[in-house]
Amino acid sequence: MPLIVSSPVAGTVVDVREVPDPVFSAGLVGPGTAVEPEGTEVVSPVDGRIVKLHPHAFVVQAADGPAVLVHLGIDTVQLGGAGFTLHVAEGDEVVTGQLLVEWDPAAVRDGGRAAVCPVVLLEADPEQVEPRVAPGTAVVPGDPLLAAR
Repeated sequence: MPLIVSSPVAGTVVDVREVPDPVFSAGLVGPGTAVEPEGTEVVSPVDGRIVKLHPHAFVVQAADGPAVLVHLGIDTVQLGGAGFTLHVAEGDEVVTGQLLVEWDPAAVRDGGRAAVCPVVLLEADPEQVEPRVAPGTAVVPGDPLLAAR
C-alpha cells in the first residue's frame, strides 16, 4: 500500500522544478512537488512524528514510509521565526490534517520572498514517488499530492 502525502496548505500545485531554490528544484534532498499557498494554516501531510521543527520548515517521519519535509517559503529562515506560530513540538506524534503551523504567506511575498511550499520525500527514490495532481491544480489541506511506494 503506497504512502499518500497530502497537501499541507491550500493553494495551487507547482512543479517542484519551478521552485526558486536549487536544493528543491534539482531534487537534491529528494523528489516532491510544491504548492503556492493561499491560506494561513499548515497541517501535517502524513501520520507520523515531528523529527525536526523550525518555524519555517518541518520534517514528519511517516509512520509507514519516508520522512516528509515541508518548507514554508524560500529564504524564510531569514525571518528568524517572525510571523510563524507553532502548534506542535519536535517529537510530537501527529496525524494527517493536524494543524502544525500558522503563518502569513502574503506577508512573506510582501517582504520580497517566494511563499511557495516545497513538499519533499527526503532521500526517497524518485522512481518510487508519483504525483497525484498536476501543476496548476487547486488543492486544500488534506488533498493527495504524492504517493510513495
